[in-house]
Parts: sequence; structure tokens; C-alpha cells
Amino acid sequence: MKECGIPVAQVAPPARPARRSGPSQAQVQTYTDTLPAEIQEQNPAGDITYAVEVPNRDGRGAGLSNHVPVAAAPVLPPPSNFRAETSAEGVVLSWSGESEPQGPPVISHHYRVYRREAGATKDVVVGELPLQMPENVRLVDQSFDWEKTYVYRAEVVTVVNLGFRRCRNATTSGADCMETREVEGDDTAEIKMTPHDVFPPAVPSGVQAVYSGAGQQPFVDLIWAPVTDADLAGYNIYRREGAGEPTKLNSDLVKAPSFRDTAVASGKTYTYSVSAVDVRGNESARSEETNESVP
Repeated sequence: MKECGIPVAQVAPPARPARRSGPSQAQVQTYTDTLPAEIQEQNPAGDITYAVEVPNRDGRGAGLSNHVPVAAAPVLPPPSNFRAETSAEGVVLSWSGESEPQGPPVISHHYRVYRREAGATKDVVVGELPLQMPENVRLVDQSFDWEKTYVYRAEVVTVVNLGFRRCRNATTSGADCMETREVEGDDTAEIKMTPHDVFPPAVPSGVQAVYSGAGQQPFVDLIWAPVTDADLAGYNIYRREGAGEPTKLNSDLVKAPSFRDTAVASGKTYTYSVSAVDVRGNESARSEETNESVP
């Protein structure tokens, strides 16, 4: 673009500030261009380029400013009813879904959710989903840290398919890659939250008790299936006799999925159960009980 035709708009110059001592500060001018629908329909995969010229009283100017291209692809409004809540599986982000609108085949859309730590400036992408119609679209964030404060927001991204072009980093001579352009729409209102871990790990399963003691001090060995929760800290072992209440046998958390009870006596039957504890002290329910008799 070497010259402009009819200007899209004329903006009045800013009012001159009162004279003050010291260096002057530049004033920012803004203008919002409301595009006619036909412009975007003509070439939704193209660009609209803007420039600014400052004419004097005689209509003369020094030429156009730098050129700023803006994608012509239309964007969609942000998702509605954006929500966030904490669950055992992570931070559940949900919103009202909508279907892919009818439009040029070179344009598609998807949802994108951002997260940043409170006080930080860098956003990270939590995840992306295609536009879909379920009443509640659902995305689970599992990459956060418990007890930290985060800010979440969501948007709809417009993707323009520009076709196949020569790959920039092609390892094969003559290779082509699909080139796309993304245009981000407006964001939802931000949601600030601090996920608190109040969720216990899974309940241990498959607990078995086996007596041993021939020719040695009697004991009962317990084994069970390992709990695979990432924040598992260990296990508690419980034992009861007859109809009595279970008592915990270990003073420190048991790290491995096994335990040896040496405080047993002949002629008694013991009933065992196991619970799992995470690093924040949340304890699961006790497992199903298993019993073993000591001859």
C-alpha cells in the first residue's frame, strides 16, 4: 500500500495540554473501525491493512505511517456461563456450548482456556476443545499446584486455513505444510480461585493377611494393591479383635503396600483394614476387612 484512497475516518487532534515544565508526554489516540459485513465476506482469509496520515491545515501530510495488517476473519463472542470448581480430578472448567457456525469452509473455530498464577503476567494454555453443542462443555485442568491461586479465562479462536505452502523447516525437499492463521476473540470474565486439596486418595483394595510362625515368633503379613495417586504419602494399618473397635498399628505412615504384624498371640483371630493418606494428610476410608487366625 503506497497511498490511500478515501480515508475510513478522520479523528480530531487531541486537545493541547496546558504548558508545564519538564518533558512533554505523547498522547495516545484511538479509533474503532466497525467493519461492514461484506468486507469480511469478500475475503475472510485475507487481511485488512491500516495506516495513519497526519495532514496539516492545508491538507498536506508527510505520508503514511507504518502499515498494520489485521486478519479479516470474523471472531465469535466468548463462551457464556464460564465456571470453575475444584474436584478430586482437578479444576473443572465448564461453559455453555455452541455449534460451529455456517461460514466459509476455510474457517473453523475452537475453544481455548488460559491460566496464569496470581501476580504473574504469563498465561499458559490449559487446553483446547472444538465447538460443540452439549449443554455444559467440560475441560479438566490437572497441571496446577494445590493451594496456589490462579486466574482462568476462556475464548473462542478463529482458525483460517491458508492452504498448503512450502514448509519452513521441511527436512524433505519440496515438502508442503498446511498453513493456518489464528485470530483470538474476546475473553470471558476472569475467574480467580485457590484450589484446596480436601480430597483423600483412593481406598486400598485387595488386602490379604497370611499367618506365619512355624518354628519362630508368630506374625501376620499383610499385602494389598498399591494406590497410584500421585500425591500418596503412605498407608495406615488398622486391626481389631472380635467385635472391638479398630486400632491403628503404625506410628509412622507405611510407605510400601505391605506390613508385618508381630504383636499377635496364639489362639486369636485378627481383622485388618488399610487406609491411604496423601501428602496433605487427607485419609481415605478403610479398605474392606480381611482376617487371619493365629493357631
